[in-house]
Amino acid sequence: MSTLRIRQRKSAIGEKAAAKGTLSALGLGRPGAEAAHADSATVRGMIRRVAHLVEVTESTAGRKAEETR
Repeated sequence: MSTLRIRQRKSAIGEKAAAKGTLSALGLGRPGAEAAHADSATVRGMIRRVAHLVEVTESTAGRKAEETR
């Protein structure tokens, strides 16, 4: 299973509450924050909703990448 590393690159100031909630659910809160999640349809949908605020890299390292957060 692959892991998605998500980094917030823009501030959520001025964004709708739904976008701020999605960032929070992803474990992000301020520009530069990073989180790792297992690749799933749910996480991909959340990323799509805030795609203009984040950048995503995919790794196939699996669980080890998640633990090094």
